[in-house]
This record gives sequence, C-alpha cells and structure tokens, in this order.
Amino acid sequence: MPVDQQPLASLPSPVLPSPVLPGDPGPDPAAVERLVAVALDEDLGATPGRDVTTQSTVDAAARGRADVVAREAGAVAGLVVVPVVLDQVADRLGLPRAHVAWFVADGAVVEAGTVLATITGPTHVLLVAERTLLNLVSRASGVATHTHRWTRALAGTGAQVLDTRKTTPGLRTLEKYAVRCGGGTNKRMGLYDVAMVKDNHVVAAGSVAAAVRAVRERHPEVAVQVEVDRPEQADEALDAGADFLLLDNMPTEVLAATVARVRAREGATGRVDLEATGNLTLDRAREVALTGVDFLSVGGLTHSSPILDVALDLDPRSVVAPGSRAGDDAGEGVARP
Repeated sequence: MPVDQQPLASLPSPVLPSPVLPGDPGPDPAAVERLVAVALDEDLGATPGRDVTTQSTVDAAARGRADVVAREAGAVAGLVVVPVVLDQVADRLGLPRAHVAWFVADGAVVEAGTVLATITGPTHVLLVAERTLLNLVSRASGVATHTHRWTRALAGTGAQVLDTRKTTPGLRTLEKYAVRCGGGTNKRMGLYDVAMVKDNHVVAAGSVAAAVRAVRERHPEVAVQVEVDRPEQADEALDAGADFLLLDNMPTEVLAATVARVRAREGATGRVDLEATGNLTLDRAREVALTGVDFLSVGGLTHSSPILDVALDLDPRSVVAPGSRAGDDAGEGVARP
C-alpha cells in the first residue's frame, strides 16, 4: 500500500479530531477565509494556481505525503488555517482536496522536531500551499510562544497579560487567537467594542469628565477605559465614572502608589480594573504585576514577536507516480476543525 494511502491508525502519534485550541471557538472563520484568499493571491498572481516551478517539475496527477514539523521549541498556534489553505489551493487547481491528520492542537508547547500534522493528497496541492501555510503557522506560533513566556513570568501574581491593537494589518483575528493560544487574554478587538479615552480625546473633548460623559451618552452599551499617566488623573477618571484605568508609562513606585490610591476608593466607586502599559519587559513583568494591577498590556506580543520555525517536509517515498496506485479519493477533503 502506498504511504499516502495508509490508514490513519498507522500514523506515528494519536490523531486528534481538531487542531483548535481546546475550549476556544477559534478565530472567526470568515476572517480566516479572507486572509488566506489574499495570501494566496499574493503568492500565485493573477492566474489561479500559477506555480511555474511545481507545474514544470511535478506531474499533475502525482500524490504525496508531508509532515508539518516544528523546527524549534515553542507554543503552537495557527494550525486552524492549514485546512483552509489546502482547500482553497485544491479548489483553485481543480484537484482533489488533501487530508490532514492532527497530532498536536493549537496551544500545545512542543519540542524541536515535533510533527504537528501529516498531510496527504495531490503533490501539487501540498507544494503550492506550502509557503502560505507555513507563513501563517510560523507567524501565529511566534506570537503564541512570546505570549507563553509572559504568562510564565506572571504565574502566581494574579495578573494577566493582554494584547493590544498593535497587530499586523489583516492578521488581527489570527494574531489575537495566537495570543489566547499562548495563555494571554485579548483586549478589545477594535475601535468598536470598548471605548478608550486617551490624551487626544481629552484634548478634543475638553476634559476627562467631558470625554467619558460623551461616550456614555452616545454609546451606553460599551465599557469605558481612561488612560492616565499621573496619580491625580486617576481621581479625575474615577470621578468621571470610568470602568477601567490604563496606567501608562509609570515607574514601578508611582504605579504602586496609584494602585493603592485607587483601591482605597473602591468602597465608594466599586472595583475598577487596572491595567499597566508602557515600557514593559519580561524582566520587569513580575515587579509590575506585584503592584496589584490586574493586567499588563503588551503591544510586543503581536508587533515584535519573532516567528517560530516551522517546516513542511515532503516524504520522497510517498510521492506516487500516475498509474502506480489503485483507486482515487477525490472529494475526500481536509479534516476541518
């Protein structure tokens, strides 16, 4: 039996039903479909399926098997995009869809050399999909790995690490999912779901109180966060009725004093979540968390994370020439999350 036709039970690791982070809904499917379509358009140009190298060197009817492998240790994310890439490529090429056996789910922390998944199907589909697939998985896994370092640094403090809107254009849904895969927490998805009153809004509105009041009147359904960079501004924000305070660029001792100042007022105002941001590093993370803040928001989770090295290794023994195998599995399809 050709390697690419072996039953899944013969594969080397337990096969999982889905690559989605356990307990998570996963990234928005429509957003992922759009992202993959744009990425494939970049790689293939105006002609659907135009890969001049693969078209020249690989028989259109050839089939094969390839492993998705982590080349370095880290937290895995983005496997949910693999079936979307493979299916879109197969549809563009007019070829049968590939099949994926999952050995690891998003959120897993793996060692170098771990096989994350095995893909079987038309060799053209595997090779045309390769770079787009790896770009997205490597990027998401890099974000998850960096986030995982932050969650480990904060362990036991009671504080959580948050992401920001400092994401790669077009990749926000995937990158914020990757943050969750690394154990982090998503802040607002965009400008539409939480109001954040920053210094420029205060300038435009005339005061913190005026800015908060304007949001309450226009959008009573959203929570309001106010950015403060001095302890006395915290009082103004609390008096205005802010739901959250963003404590920006404060030295540790000033941050601790501001937290104590806010907590002392909670009998009158109710509990307010406090978020530290600005000049945060892994070395300083625990020190900041122990001031009593609830969250540390870190733009670097998404704007400065290096990729995790992930590769697609085609097994040369699995490449089946036309006519060398019986049967066909057209329409088999990718195992969708």
